[in-house]
Amino acid sequence: MQIKLQTERLILRPITLADAQDFFEMDSNPEVHKFLGNKPVKHIDECIAYITCVIEEYKAYGTSRLAIVLKDTNEFIGWAGVRFEQNVRKEFDYYDVGYRLKQRYWGKGYATEAALASLDFGFNQLQLKEIGAAAEANHIASNTILKKIGMQPSGTFTYDGKLCHWYVIKNPNY
Repeated sequence: MQIKLQTERLILRPITLADAQDFFEMDSNPEVHKFLGNKPVKHIDECIAYITCVIEEYKAYGTSRLAIVLKDTNEFIGWAGVRFEQNVRKEFDYYDVGYRLKQRYWGKGYATEAALASLDFGFNQLQLKEIGAAAEANHIASNTILKKIGMQPSGTFTYDGKLCHWYVIKNPNY
């Protein structure tokens, strides 16, 4: 896959199996998974399986999550991107914008920067008419980011026993 997005501080590029150790560092941290069902990964094989699914999504949908690396150091700090989602909202399929960062990179604006680049890609390259997003109601940081990038609150739903806020944004080109 040839997607490569750039922002002022970041490069978003396809995730590869070479990113497995970085994924394990991020996703084995209980704080990272506090609002993701409290199920941090226990073995790197779980990360390899996830990355394999992402690679398949690239082939099937032309998009999925992308690795976020710092421009100045090429260090992997997390992932972001638009992916075709079929599991969170059981009543419909949609394209979802999401992000996840290693804890030491929280609070620096990287998730917002990467999410904005992802929306731009989704609307201008993929020509999606609408992109959705979900965040646990108690996840203040994620809800704040989704509002900051222009997502509009559009109700609530329950996922995995947790109340979640639902957001949508429409393509301004339509």
